[in-house]
Amino acid sequence: MKTNYKALVLLSLTLGFVSCDKNDTKEIEDQNGSKIVLKDQSVTPAYLSKKSGFENLEIFSILSSDDKLSGSPDFVYGSMADGMGLMKLDNGTFSLINNIEADYSIARISFDETFKPVKGEYILNSAATARTAQCSGSLITPAEHGFGPLYLSGGEWGGASKGVFATDPYKSADNAQLASMLPALGQWSTENAVVLGKDAYADKTVVIIGDDTSDSTTPSGQLAMYVGNRGNLSSGKLYGLKVTTTGINYEMDMKEGTTYEASFVEYSERTLDALETESRAKGIMGFSRVEDIDYRKGSGANNRELYFAVTGKKSNALKDKGTFYGRIYRVILDSKDPTKATISCVLDGDNLTGIAKSFHSPDNVMVTKDYVYIMEDPNGYPDTADKTHFAYLYQYNIKTKALKVVLECDQNKAQAAGIGKASSMWELTGMIDVSETIGVEGSFLMITQNHGWEKEAFTDKKANPTSDSNEGSQLYLIKGLER
Repeated sequence: MKTNYKALVLLSLTLGFVSCDKNDTKEIEDQNGSKIVLKDQSVTPAYLSKKSGFENLEIFSILSSDDKLSGSPDFVYGSMADGMGLMKLDNGTFSLINNIEADYSIARISFDETFKPVKGEYILNSAATARTAQCSGSLITPAEHGFGPLYLSGGEWGGASKGVFATDPYKSADNAQLASMLPALGQWSTENAVVLGKDAYADKTVVIIGDDTSDSTTPSGQLAMYVGNRGNLSSGKLYGLKVTTTGINYEMDMKEGTTYEASFVEYSERTLDALETESRAKGIMGFSRVEDIDYRKGSGANNRELYFAVTGKKSNALKDKGTFYGRIYRVILDSKDPTKATISCVLDGDNLTGIAKSFHSPDNVMVTKDYVYIMEDPNGYPDTADKTHFAYLYQYNIKTKALKVVLECDQNKAQAAGIGKASSMWELTGMIDVSETIGVEGSFLMITQNHGWEKEAFTDKKANPTSDSNEGSQLYLIKGLER
């Protein structure tokens, strides 16, 4: 997401952290005989501090904007890396498709059999996207979704190509200037477009789309849904979520822990402004910036259980209408008709005595079978003691409803090492579960957008010849989280 990064004067250099210890190299043989070596691969250390109860996590720094890869020494891991998807190839190597948000591009990074990054290239550049930021992304595969492979990314801010991009993960880098979009999914300030698992519906492909529209007066981000036949992303129907329980006119009318009736109302429009006009005319719910979306893993009903983040915006005119500090919502779709649903706010950052009282702009979500992992992108108003911290990664237990802080960006230590400034808040983003892909249980990839860590060399000119941002990015592998 694009954020107005303000100096957080309440965060002093005296705040204490338990820093990550240097990890030993570990070689793990998966069920297919592949040798995965878990170790720090980057020249940039991991500045992430583990919290109480998560001391046994192993965190490895895999790639940063300061690294040079052996197979492509001119490749730069660019500014504000974001959504991603990982594939294991037939030869035992790996391919990571990774949005580079502030360079308006998509990178493909090759890993060898040991999971060492060895080559990078850009398969979509800023010319292809009309300089539109590529934010969250999701990889579609036959095993999980019943068709593909295909990579979807959200065109959110910057240029004119706001909507859903569809990219072949095997696309030649020689054609990086060519892009494909999915007009049937509508134009939005698109954060993400997530295809539900194939077990959600036997004969349908359902895509959930998040609209990160920011409005200082009226919450104006929609949760949209596309429904087509299996694998059809061109001629289905488009809907927006409407809360039908009486008396619910704004998102803040929905109270934490209460379930409300909802339906998805069909749109006739597909263009940006027309969809906003139609949304208001039909009473489709507006949220204060819909960010990332994911669905619960497993089979059947799990695939119809969705979670999405609303990051919030602080404005007096939004009081009692849109969230200031951020919320996490759950939507459960009907087993036969996806246009019938219920919605509930499961975590409310505006409830200053609730379990989510420390929320400071939840942005990205990643859902496993039993947990929701929530990443923050602080918007710059830590006006309570509980919210005075650097970006957190949270773990929400779906069964017990317990919320825990897993780790925090250790920007004080990073600043002392010359990696950015503590006054420019980093964003945690892009988290994906790669346990089954690399054959190591409890393994996840995650990114930090290291705002304030700036070098002119941090933009690859093949991605974006005229860079607007020179802030570094960093990719990590985290081992030991519950699924």
